[in-house]
Amino acid sequence: MNTTEKVIFEQFPYWEKAIGSVSAPHHAELTVFLGCGTSYNLALSLATHANRAGYPAIAVPGAEWLNRPSAFWPHWQKTHLVALSRSGETTETVAAAKASRKAGVFVTAITVEPESSLAKNCDRLIEAATHGDEGIVMTVSASLMLLLGMQMAGMQIPPSIFSSARHLADQLDKALPGIIEGRSHFVFLGSGSLYGIALEGALKLMEMSQIVTQGFHPLEYRHGPISLVDEKTAIVMLYSADQKAAEALLVEELREKGAIVIGFGGPGDLELTVDCDPELAGLCVLPALQVLGERAAQSKGVDTVAPRHLTKVVMLG
Repeated sequence: MNTTEKVIFEQFPYWEKAIGSVSAPHHAELTVFLGCGTSYNLALSLATHANRAGYPAIAVPGAEWLNRPSAFWPHWQKTHLVALSRSGETTETVAAAKASRKAGVFVTAITVEPESSLAKNCDRLIEAATHGDEGIVMTVSASLMLLLGMQMAGMQIPPSIFSSARHLADQLDKALPGIIEGRSHFVFLGSGSLYGIALEGALKLMEMSQIVTQGFHPLEYRHGPISLVDEKTAIVMLYSADQKAAEALLVEELREKGAIVIGFGGPGDLELTVDCDPELAGLCVLPALQVLGERAAQSKGVDTVAPRHLTKVVMLG
């Protein structure tokens, strides 16, 4: 068991410590969730949760908000910026937080590094302790920041989520790498709050295994990308509670075209039960998607402790 694998399966006690009361978003006409890489994917998911809770929200990549905030909201100075960063040192995220505060924006930081630059350049800090052995690939920290942001949106995280997420990861692990053997094109599909999680699953597998991956809204997949599906394609479907029937029809089509399908919460060649409130599904499936990336990497002999071209913190000169 390498360090990446060890950290994935040891993350749940850190979740338990992070559960608690988190105050609601600062009052503003719009909440902007901001991040880079994994943190941006989490921002996409959190924005949907905030909207459902009655807080108008969007997600924006760090550099985009830094360079052209008015392209995303004309009254950007009146927003509430929620900046996510594991290290709290990501150049674009820290710069966006500083520039926004200078313009009068209230900034909340979500991080696992309470002494970081981001933590020192915000109006409110939301943080949790992460696994000390986590390396370049963001695993437990991603789960923690998602959990913290969901709580900020008013969601209650029950202790049962630990066992549900661990069981789901174990279920998938037992089927790997056999279920994905011979597959060189991976597609992750998710809608609503699961879209950002699908993108994160794709990113995780891409950076860990160096396999080509894509992420889409499920019903968008027919509109062009489906042309790439063949017997080398693996589809990861994150079923939503309100569109499950339509998503199952899509899965049937994809299987007919040669793809193998892992279904989280619905039909597939491998069907996995997501045993939690549908609103919590993104958090519940995240560790399993991390396991998928690790096992895909192992099947190719790729070391996820030192992934090619990546560093733990992206800092620009």
